[in-house]
Amino acid sequence: MKIKAKDKVLVVAGKNKGKTGVVMRTFKKTDRVTVEKVNIRTKHVKKSATQAGQRVKYEAPFDASKVMLICSSCNKTTRVGYSIPKTGKKFRVCLKCNESVEQAIAKADKKKK
Repeated sequence: MKIKAKDKVLVVAGKNKGKTGVVMRTFKKTDRVTVEKVNIRTKHVKKSATQAGQRVKYEAPFDASKVMLICSSCNKTTRVGYSIPKTGKKFRVCLKCNESVEQAIAKADKKKK
């Protein structure tokens, strides 16, 4: 799967088409992702001895093929490629601007802190 947690993505298919959000969690075995504030579901919880009955809203996972990565350096939706330098590890690359996706995400996390 080319999408990872903390990636900013755009939903390109389904009932949530056009919404953007940050990937909260990925499920590699089933090829699904959970995105913040997208695909909101309601779960009805029955009352018990300790708590009252309630409706809980949560983000449900959906298929990873329905999302596209938003490159943080060029701010466009893009497909993900890989680059393998002679020294070092394989890393993800934006196919539109050829910038590393990993470095851009790390920079964005540092700015938030």
